[in-house]
Amino acid sequence: MPEGDTVWRTARRLHEALAGKPLTRSDLRVPKLATTDLSGRTVLEVVPRGKHLLTRVEGGLTLHSHLRMDGAWKIYAPAERWRGGPAHQIRAVLATADRTAVGYRLPVLELLHTADEGDAVGHLGPDLLGPDWDPAEALRRLLADSDRPLGEALLDQRNLAGIGNVFKCELCFLLRASPWLPIGRLPTPERATTLAKKLLEANKDRLARVTTPSARPDRRQWVYGRAGRPCFRCGTPIRTGEQGPPTQERVTYWCPTCQPEEDGTAPEGHKAAPQHGV
Repeated sequence: MPEGDTVWRTARRLHEALAGKPLTRSDLRVPKLATTDLSGRTVLEVVPRGKHLLTRVEGGLTLHSHLRMDGAWKIYAPAERWRGGPAHQIRAVLATADRTAVGYRLPVLELLHTADEGDAVGHLGPDLLGPDWDPAEALRRLLADSDRPLGEALLDQRNLAGIGNVFKCELCFLLRASPWLPIGRLPTPERATTLAKKLLEANKDRLARVTTPSARPDRRQWVYGRAGRPCFRCGTPIRTGEQGPPTQERVTYWCPTCQPEEDGTAPEGHKAAPQHGV
């Protein structure tokens, strides 16, 4: 699942493959850009902004993309077979003389004037992996609505940019707080921004995301994806439920013992899934 760490690595790979080179091929397969041709323009840089990717090309243009749940950019050598999915899932092809970047299943793809990038990403809060990271501003935004559930506040990209559902669940566990706890009742809210920064920095160079001290493949996350399995810390079965505003609910994982619900109660009906082996 692409989150800030994944997008950071994707931007780095795209930058290494394309930056400083003229495009020999440009194929943007969305209706609005079907006749757009960037061939001949040099790619200046590719930068991440939270979960957004900004590919800047000469002439003051930026190709803005977002991976959301299952989008991906793949890099190939000239004679290499493309393996990112069937052809009908390709939304963008950007090629130089020695590399081809192919964007699969991109739900957002638009061409902007570079001066107008703020129209696409100006609403975002401080970027956990960006040069604009400002923990004080991120904390101010998180606490602006003190009654908002912790999990929802962490996911809101207007507060701080880069956290997705995996990191949300893991952060709540590490904070020993229910995802439904009103964020204003978090004893040390500054730990939320400190831990968020630490987790994303630790994972930006890893292919396999790890939030625990263990390197074992079956112990990489504390709670995410582990419904019904015993908590690594206390042995209580991990619970799961949906959190978020209508139509934007996300599956949330938590340990009811390590993250006591008296500090923030989950909606009725969310029970522990049947327990099975780790």
